[in-house]
Amino acid sequence: MINIGWIGCGRHARQMLLPQLGRNGIRIAALCDRDPEMLSRTAAEYGVAALHSDFRDLIATPGLDAIGMAVGPELHRAATIAALEKGLPVFMEKPPAATAEGAREVAAAAEKAGKPVIVGFMKRYSTGNRIAKNVLDDGSFGPVLGITGAYMTAPTYFEGEPDYTGFYLHHCVHYMDLIPWFAGGDFGDMTVRSISPAPGRLLLHLNFTTGAGVIGNVVMGTVQSRGTPMEEIRIMGDHARIHVDNIIDVALYRDPPFKAEDPGATLDPACDTLSWRPNFTAAANEDHKGYAALLADAAAVLRGGARPVPDIGDGVRAMERLERMVAQIGI
Repeated sequence: MINIGWIGCGRHARQMLLPQLGRNGIRIAALCDRDPEMLSRTAAEYGVAALHSDFRDLIATPGLDAIGMAVGPELHRAATIAALEKGLPVFMEKPPAATAEGAREVAAAAEKAGKPVIVGFMKRYSTGNRIAKNVLDDGSFGPVLGITGAYMTAPTYFEGEPDYTGFYLHHCVHYMDLIPWFAGGDFGDMTVRSISPAPGRLLLHLNFTTGAGVIGNVVMGTVQSRGTPMEEIRIMGDHARIHVDNIIDVALYRDPPFKAEDPGATLDPACDTLSWRPNFTAAANEDHKGYAALLADAAAVLRGGARPVPDIGDGVRAMERLERMVAQIGI
């Protein structure tokens, strides 16, 4: 059993992250939050007695094996560096810092300590995205030629931040990790076009190439309702393409023949479309968003195992891409 000290008892942590810890052999040994009500409420739910309002006090708690956190970007940076200086590995939600330079500071501290820092890019673990990546990696799809992705949200989600900082750091950073992961390489050339019809409303298109020649377009913005499906991925190959809609509908298109003039036409698994969507009526406790699978891998790494988790190196690259993108947005 891993004893973890956890920083941040907000709604996201309590609903998405903390429930995954116990099922992966992680015991919450200490909690930290500046809100005493949320701190006591979370402590009661998980039977935690060691409670702190300052992350430094939590990190100093005897007997901890790791630190986890879901707070703000600057606190991610400061608390992670403090944990690493104590020799403790870290799981942190994204983003790893408020700036790319801050993320690089975390990476340097992780290298010095020789401890892993896992970053919560859970979209790599969303069921549909994992299926798509496994198809790309098995060799039958062929080279990726192009990618189009759309990831939208509503203006009210980032209300009170007219400079869109929260939108960039908490929303856009996901696709700064996910799209190059699918493409198999970093962004090369990048061009950003944007439109803002009113304060708080922003739509942007990011066109890119990679060093290997993949081309693509990413659409993000705050001009859609969060009550509607808001994600889609299109991955194009040579006579093959993968669609992932709303992270749960996957379709693999190949090169089937025309069927109208063939009286013996049937469905051929070698070339006709394959599709998948989950059964939400099943009793299984499945998390298609990806938090459960991410925390399972994180737990293995915190125990000293090897899993392909998104780490602080991925966090640095995502933040560097994000800053390149933001620098081109003319608002």
